[in-house]
Amino acid sequence: MTWVYLGIAIVCEVCFALGTHASKGFTRLWPSILTVLATAVGVYALSLALLELDVSVGYTIWTGVGGVGTVVMSAVLVKERITLTRLLAFASILGGVLILRLTSV
Repeated sequence: MTWVYLGIAIVCEVCFALGTHASKGFTRLWPSILTVLATAVGVYALSLALLELDVSVGYTIWTGVGGVGTVVMSAVLVKERITLTRLLAFASILGGVLILRLTSV
């Protein structure tokens, strides 16, 4: 269940970031509510994952994959550009996450 909790936390991290953008500085009700709920659920799910994972591993995977997921979803939903330089940076993040996953218990 540890990795399921971490996956839920990552999805919530992406929802948090996109919701924060959509809330327009918390001036729009429903995106603001989504942002607060995603934050609460995400942090709770992360806390459950960290019962088994080292903080250094769980937090790094959460922020790394959440960041890459946010970039991908921003490109799809908000039409942000993904340049070659950004792709290389994302590949580096995902490579580090993969190494952390393979070396953690």
